[in-house]
Amino acid sequence: VQTVLPPGYLCCGYPQRGSGQFDKAEKIITDNRVLFHRVANTLNYLDIKTVVVSCGTCYDQLQGYEFDKIFPGCRIVDIHEYLLEKGVTLPAAQQGAYLYHDPCHTPLKQQDPMKTVKSLVGSQVIKSERCCGESGTLGVTRPDISTQVRFRKEEQLRRDEAELRARSDKVGQDIKILTSCPSCLQGLTRFGQDLQSG
Repeated sequence: VQTVLPPGYLCCGYPQRGSGQFDKAEKIITDNRVLFHRVANTLNYLDIKTVVVSCGTCYDQLQGYEFDKIFPGCRIVDIHEYLLEKGVTLPAAQQGAYLYHDPCHTPLKQQDPMKTVKSLVGSQVIKSERCCGESGTLGVTRPDISTQVRFRKEEQLRRDEAELRARSDKVGQDIKILTSCPSCLQGLTRFGQDLQSG
């Protein structure tokens, strides 16, 4: 697959919009759309049909960019759904048992997220409910609330671990928690030491 990365790092503008900095968000969005138009004009021979993202929050924000007007016939898709479309899955011999944390802003839109996850990594996956407490900027803007949310998620993860160990013989000593969101990944790493003890 031929891939084009936009020049430089581009923030989608969601963090600014989510924190009430609407003018700054609109400037970012406008600047990005201008840049994408330049990419479309420069690379018009490529006929770009897919914008691939790896974050549900970015996915939600980028829907407002109207990519179909920049790259005619274009769609936005999550990287995991794109990999599944291309037949990229974990070989049966490498499949294990996992917990899956579905983000509050899930980027998996084409079908039930658990169906996509199980198609990618195997059937031994349990969905772990509850918000991780990171929620984009919640972890840094309201650590008091975030900490309370994380306590509940930690309790849920302990219950999920017990259920997964009871259900599957493919569970290793350390259980992997999968997610499809970079912010949730950051939030879930905060559980590392707490979950190792006890």
